[in-house]
Amino acid sequence: MESLALLTAKPGLTLRAGPRLRATRASLSLSPTSSPAALHSPLLASRARTSHDAVLGYGLLKRRPTPTPSVSCSAAAAAAALPQPPEPKKFLGVGLPTLKKIIPLGLMFFCILFNYTILRDTKDVLVVTAKGSSAEIIPFLKTWVNLPMAIGFMLAYSKLSDVLSREALFYTVIFPFIAFFGLFGFVLYPLRDLIHPTALADRLLAALGPSFLGPVAILRIWSFCLFYVMAELWGSVVVSVLFWGFANQITTVDEAKEFYPLFGLGANIALIFSGRTVKYFSNLRKTMAPGVDGWEVSLKGMMGIVVLLGLVISSIYWAVNKLVLNDPSLPKSDHKKKKKKPKLSMKESMKVLVSSKYVRDLATLVVAYGISINLVEVTWKSKLKAQFPSPNEYSSFMGDFSTATGIATFTMMLLGRIIFQKFGWGVAAMITPTVLLVTGVGFFSLLLFGQPLTPMLATMGMTPLLAAVYVGALQNIFSKSAKYSLFDPCKEMAYIPLDGDMKLKGKAAIDVVCNPLGKSGGALIQQFLILIFGSLANSTPYLGGILLVIVLAWLGAARSLDKQFSSLAKEDLRKDMSEKEKAETMPLKEPEAATDVLVEQPNGTTGTES
Repeated sequence: MESLALLTAKPGLTLRAGPRLRATRASLSLSPTSSPAALHSPLLASRARTSHDAVLGYGLLKRRPTPTPSVSCSAAAAAAALPQPPEPKKFLGVGLPTLKKIIPLGLMFFCILFNYTILRDTKDVLVVTAKGSSAEIIPFLKTWVNLPMAIGFMLAYSKLSDVLSREALFYTVIFPFIAFFGLFGFVLYPLRDLIHPTALADRLLAALGPSFLGPVAILRIWSFCLFYVMAELWGSVVVSVLFWGFANQITTVDEAKEFYPLFGLGANIALIFSGRTVKYFSNLRKTMAPGVDGWEVSLKGMMGIVVLLGLVISSIYWAVNKLVLNDPSLPKSDHKKKKKKPKLSMKESMKVLVSSKYVRDLATLVVAYGISINLVEVTWKSKLKAQFPSPNEYSSFMGDFSTATGIATFTMMLLGRIIFQKFGWGVAAMITPTVLLVTGVGFFSLLLFGQPLTPMLATMGMTPLLAAVYVGALQNIFSKSAKYSLFDPCKEMAYIPLDGDMKLKGKAAIDVVCNPLGKSGGALIQQFLILIFGSLANSTPYLGGILLVIVLAWLGAARSLDKQFSSLAKEDLRKDMSEKEKAETMPLKEPEAATDVLVEQPNGTTGTES
C-alpha cells in the first residue's frame, strides 16, 4: 500500500492498492480542492472505516449519501483538552486531604485504647482484691453478668440505630460510658460501704457454703461488678462498633490498606503509655500520709483521665464530622457493600462443622485458644492476689504487665511478616499453642511442685509463689502477643482457599458456635470444678491436666489444617498458573492493516483517505 505521503508528494503517480485494481492517472488524480494538509489531518487519519468509504483493495467506489462530512476527535486529544484537577498537596508522601481524616482517627484510636488499658487493669483489681471476693468470681461474672449485658446492649444498639442518625447514635452510646466511669470514681467507690449489702452476703455464704464464694461475691460487690462489665463493654462497643464503624465509613479502600496496619501498631504504643500511667497512680500511695485511702486517690486520678480522654474522643468525632467531612476535596469512601453473611441457626452451624474436616480443625483452633487462655489467666490472677493483696500493689504490677504486653506485641507484629515469609503458615499457626504449652506447664508445675525448688529460688530472691506469678505473667504476655500477631492472621488466612459458599457458611458457623464456646468454655469448666472441689486452689491439678489435653488437641488440629491448607493453596496456585498460561498462549487477533480509500466528494471530485 502506498503511503499518503507519496500521494501528496507526487499527485500524478498511478496508485497501486492491490492486484485486483488498477486505475488511470485521470481517475486517481487528486482534486484541486484537496490540499495535502488535509490528507495529513489527524481528524481524517483517526476516522474509522465505514460503509460509505470505498476500499481500494477490493476495487470498490461508493458515493457518500450525506453532504455533511462527519468529524471525530481522538480520545487522547479530547482528554488533553479537558482541564486536569490540581494535584493535592502532600506531606511525607501523603495527600493533605487524606491526612485530615487519618490523623484524627489515629488520635481517637490512641485515646480509646489508652482508656481501655486503664479500665482493663482496674476492673481486675476491683473484683479480685475486694474484701469477701477473689479470682473465683471471674468465671461466674463472665458467664452470668457480662454475657447477658453484652447481648442486651447489642439488642438496644440495633434498635437505636434504626431511629437515630449516625452522629446521634455515637454520642448516645459513648456518653453513658463516660458518665458512669466518672460517677464510679467520685461517687460509687467512696460510698461502697453504704451501697454494698455486706451483711446479706455473709448470711448467704454461711448458708450455701464456701463453694459459692464466687456467686455470692457478685451480690456483695455489685458496683465493682458493674464496673467490670462496663470496662469489658468499652473494648467491644467503643473499639469495635463505634470506632471501626466510623473509620470504615469515612476512609477509602486504598487509605484503609495503607493506614489500618499503623493503627494496630499505635494500639500497642497506647498500651505502653497507659501501663506507665497505671503504674504512676498506683504508686501515689507511697507519698501519702497514714490513714489516707491510697487506692481511692489512685482510682479518682485514673477515672479523671478516662473521663477527660472520653471527652477528647467525642470532640474529635464532632470536629471530623463538622470540619473535615464537608471538605469537597476530600477523597470519598468507596467501600463496596459487603456480601451479607448467612445467618445460620445452631443446628445449621453444627451441620457445617460436621460436614467439613477443614472447618472442624479451624473451629478447634478457635475454641482451644479461648478455653486455654481463660484456664491459665484466672488461676494466675488468684496467685497474683496472694502475692499482692493490696489494690495499689496489684494495680502497680498490672501497669508493668500492660507495658510489657504492648512492647512484646509491637515486636511480634514486626516479626510476624518475616515468620510467615520464611517458615510458612504451619509454623506461624503452631507458635501460639506452643507458647501456651511451654509456659502453662511451667506455671502449673511451680504451683504443684514448687516446694522442692524453694532453696534454689531463694538464692534468686524469689518464693515459689512469686516465681509462679512471673511465669504466669510471661505466659499471658507471650500468648496475647502471639495471638494478635500470628494467631488472628492465621485464622483469617485459613478461610481464603475455601470456596465462596463454604467460606461464608464456615465463618458464620464458627461465629455462632465456637466463639461463644471458646469465651465461656473456660469459665464453665472452672465453675464446675470450683463447685465440686470447693475452691480454685483445690482445682489447680485438674485445670493443669485439662489445659494439657486442650493444647495438644490444638497442636494436632493446627498440624492437620496445615496439610489441608497447603494442599488447597497449591491447587489454587496451579489453577492460577493454568489460567495465566492460557491467557498468554491465546492467539491475538491481528489488527487490520490501514488501507487507502477513494472517496467521491459531494462536488463530484475524488480524494483519498486512510
